[in-house]
Amino acid sequence: MGEWLVSLEGTDQGRQLATLLVLTAALAHAAFGALQKGKHDPWVARGSIDLWFTLVSAPVALFVVPWPEGAMWGVLAGAMVIHFIYKVTMALAYEYAAYTVVYPVVRGSGPLVTVIFASVVFHEHFTLVQWLGVACLSGGILLLALRNLSEEVIDPWRVKVALVWAVLCGLMVAVYTTYDAWGIRQATDPFTFLAWFFFLSGVDMPIIAIMKLRKSGDRPQIGPLMWRGFAGAVIGWISFGGVMIATRLDKVGEAAVLRETSTVFAALIGWFILGEKVGPRRLALMTLIAIGAIIVEMGG
Repeated sequence: MGEWLVSLEGTDQGRQLATLLVLTAALAHAAFGALQKGKHDPWVARGSIDLWFTLVSAPVALFVVPWPEGAMWGVLAGAMVIHFIYKVTMALAYEYAAYTVVYPVVRGSGPLVTVIFASVVFHEHFTLVQWLGVACLSGGILLLALRNLSEEVIDPWRVKVALVWAVLCGLMVAVYTTYDAWGIRQATDPFTFLAWFFFLSGVDMPIIAIMKLRKSGDRPQIGPLMWRGFAGAVIGWISFGGVMIATRLDKVGEAAVLRETSTVFAALIGWFILGEKVGPRRLALMTLIAIGAIIVEMGG
């Protein structure tokens, strides 16, 4: 499987597969974010998801794919640190404001920085038309966040704190996207990087979740929490794994931008599942985001 995937790098078939993977990952990531922001505390929810990341990935990492060799252990260690910082900033942002406020800020601030990082690290270059697409997409996402923010009735101080954490989280999205793209390209078998990444990176948040529960004295219902965690782990494999494979097959910047159509899916999830309002202005901004993604994809 790994050899077949590597053989598609730089081919038209590889680019088509990368596009399909990224769009699937965008939908999955929106669902992933909603699971973390659901009825459970975001720290506890993420701890449950990460626990299942490790449990689900263990058999694959230990018995199916080749084990990492040499410098790959260091690459994986770097990924664990970067993703831990990302997860902390994401949980802190969710702790202070609504899903539809936080999520667009995170996703809107990430693509521009990722494209810049990709140009430096991978020597990728966007055309003027593609930069127009990035402007449409990121601008639409951030305007969507402002629209959602205008309807918030919580303490303004909490909103400001949430926005600070959300912007920092967006920066970490750009960092981990670039690093993961570099990391998966260092592996002879890309599935070695994927399996061991999920296996190792799931050990941190369960510990923090247990500490949070002990401090608060809350006793969440274990059954629903575990089912949410299992669903989140499966969806996370699709989301993060899909993007990582896509960045090996095709350009990192284009994958990063196209993935941010997750904001459109997130708005729909917030509307239909979480009961949050979506009006004509929000729909227009969602359309602008989608147009931006199409411009980036077609303008290369």
